[in-house]
Amino acid sequence: MPHAVRIKNTGLRGVTVADTKISFIDGEKGILIYRGYRIEDLAEHATFAEVAYLLLKGTLPGSEALEDFENQLKNARTLPEHLLDALKCCPATANPMDVLQASVPLLATAEPDLTDESREAHERMAIRLISRLPLVIAAWERIRRRKEIIEPDVSISHAANFLYMLHGREPDEVMSGALDTCLVLHADHTFNASTFASRQVASTRAHMYSSVAAAIGALSGSLHGGANTEVMKMLLELKKEPDIASWVKDRLDGGERIMGMGHAVYKTMDPRAKFLKQMAGKLAEITGMHDIYEASLKVEEAALEEFERRGKTTIKPNVDFYSAPVYYMMGIPPDLMTPIFAMSRIAGWCAHIIEEKFGEAQEKPALYRPKADYVGEYCGLMGCKYEPREENKKIA
Repeated sequence: MPHAVRIKNTGLRGVTVADTKISFIDGEKGILIYRGYRIEDLAEHATFAEVAYLLLKGTLPGSEALEDFENQLKNARTLPEHLLDALKCCPATANPMDVLQASVPLLATAEPDLTDESREAHERMAIRLISRLPLVIAAWERIRRRKEIIEPDVSISHAANFLYMLHGREPDEVMSGALDTCLVLHADHTFNASTFASRQVASTRAHMYSSVAAAIGALSGSLHGGANTEVMKMLLELKKEPDIASWVKDRLDGGERIMGMGHAVYKTMDPRAKFLKQMAGKLAEITGMHDIYEASLKVEEAALEEFERRGKTTIKPNVDFYSAPVYYMMGIPPDLMTPIFAMSRIAGWCAHIIEEKFGEAQEKPALYRPKADYVGEYCGLMGCKYEPREENKKIA
């Protein structure tokens, strides 16, 4: 093989591919920052609309700017009829992430700014996507349950409107406030798999909707956004398990994963998980779902003890571990949890796509094009000799 020094395949982990001003992670210290602001402060005090504005525009909005931004989001709460017709044609057994991903190109067909290459047009497209992804998710849930689609309410907040359209009733302030905080926590996370996918597609000069569709595909994987669904399946199985500690030990002894434990970047507890753990406890008191919450606490305790015993002290709960019970207590089915993740992360994806297309000059090529080591068959520079079958011989 014509190889030079063989470099360890890292899957791009630890490899810097671009500059960004959008978010920052210190995995050793458990720090997450959006545009200079600690996630703890934003989760405690900011709304999702404020955070979406921050990610897209680079600064927090003043009162007038925030009101205008919220009105733009509310005015975009509409779906094209052909998209709703397409959703009604999907089988009820379809994976919600597949439905969501398929809906994005259909949204593109009704996008007036699709061919406008200006930054302003991309910000308008971002606002429509942020506003409309929740409508798609809620509409699909109603359609597959054979329930009437609920029209959006433009008088209430982004999070409250989603819960209203999902359940068909006005949500209380605690639930809508909790969901709003969840959206803040999930809004961005630097160059994770889905964000990198969106930027890679954007680097080809594909439009924003193509980039978002790619990101949704990446998020659907069980090692990325799909992990919260797997966490919830685990907790539902374990809520009546009398010996969770033995279950955890047996699972790890068998070489299997504890879903929601460990992170590619964080070597301590995910700072978002700390908020979600507290939120899960509060919602358990409100909903009476103590069994789910207690199961999550017992799995965490048992897993941390086992990891400590095995010398794997950097494996801690990640954002998926406690977001799963939080969403479940809001009445969100397990297979909708990853779409909810997308409903939040769309703000970060759009910010990254805009940065990829319009950011300041960066020390990177215009098009992402990584190199691979070929480790397949090699028969010299002339290649392997192909012996054609008699019936395949071509006329000279």
